[in-house]
Amino acid sequence: MRLTILPILPLSAAFSLSPQYLFSNPNSHGPNPAELSTTTFPTVHDSAVLGRRILHLESIGTLSTIFPSSSSHDAFTLENRPPSVAGTPVGLMDYIADCEPSTGNPTLLAITIATSFKNVAAGSNITLSLRWHAPYKTYSAAAMPRLSLIGHLENIDPSLIEAKELSKCFVKNHKDAVWWLPGNRIHESKWVRLVVDEVYWIGGFGNVAYIGWIPGEVWRNVTLEEIEEARLPGEKKGWSLLGYEL
Repeated sequence: MRLTILPILPLSAAFSLSPQYLFSNPNSHGPNPAELSTTTFPTVHDSAVLGRRILHLESIGTLSTIFPSSSSHDAFTLENRPPSVAGTPVGLMDYIADCEPSTGNPTLLAITIATSFKNVAAGSNITLSLRWHAPYKTYSAAAMPRLSLIGHLENIDPSLIEAKELSKCFVKNHKDAVWWLPGNRIHESKWVRLVVDEVYWIGGFGNVAYIGWIPGEVWRNVTLEEIEEARLPGEKKGWSLLGYEL
């Protein structure tokens, strides 16, 4: 069965809701049966499926890491990095690809000199944040699903790289990345995967979408068939948000 989350709450009702209600789940403040009677509230598994589809369709995300302490890393001197940023999180855009779709672990081309990967090498944890960019006009960006994948980087075994056709998969999503594939003359790079441990999900407004944690096991157990069958808001014309036809 195709999974499509289609909130059809009347537009006037949406603006009568409190901010707390829109940005939290109904059971946090007490559900309003009249407002929820026209839609099926998505489960954690439903949300995991949609999240996996976002990972499958999106190709750019934000990597968040933490600058190391100035006393433990010489990058502060080499880069003239302000000492005040030690221990401060930083989010930077990076390319991603769903090249191991059976696992739910994003594939990254780690450039050794890039800040995010230098921070991880210095001991930082890492989070990948993604959001759904609907191909058709949508009423509200705040109503679109987004998520953060919290995990750790793992080098991909060189013996698996060719078998998994990582270069072909990654370049399909990012044609310019061909210039910094491993072995290039510009920058040192290597293939890594972000092993997903936990997922934080915001499906949209909390009165019609799940907001909260998706356990790593649920994330990993989504099937390829479910990902293929699912449809995100705005994937096709005629999708409606809160009764507003698009």
